[in-house]
Amino acid sequence: MGSSDLASVQATVYGYVQGVFFRTFVYRQAEELGLAGYVRNLPGGEAVEVVAEGEKKQLEKLISHLKVGPPAARVERVVTNWAEYTGSYSEFSIRY
Repeated sequence: MGSSDLASVQATVYGYVQGVFFRTFVYRQAEELGLAGYVRNLPGGEAVEVVAEGEKKQLEKLISHLKVGPPAARVERVVTNWAEYTGSYSEFSIRY
């Protein structure tokens, strides 16, 4: 796998996304896709931040999941910022 296949993405998910098991949902998807990084609720109650690294095609799959979310969530929009892969995460975690 060439290093060009690896990337990092920071995504902010806006909408009704807190208290609806959104972080657990993201964690499960990221684990399944073999990604590393973290997910956390942002202050204010209306957004969740996801930072993930790994294969670009897997990151794109994760983003498509973020746009849907778990059943109780209502995602309004997802803002993504792509960056270079850093390798600074060994696993995917939920931050509280």
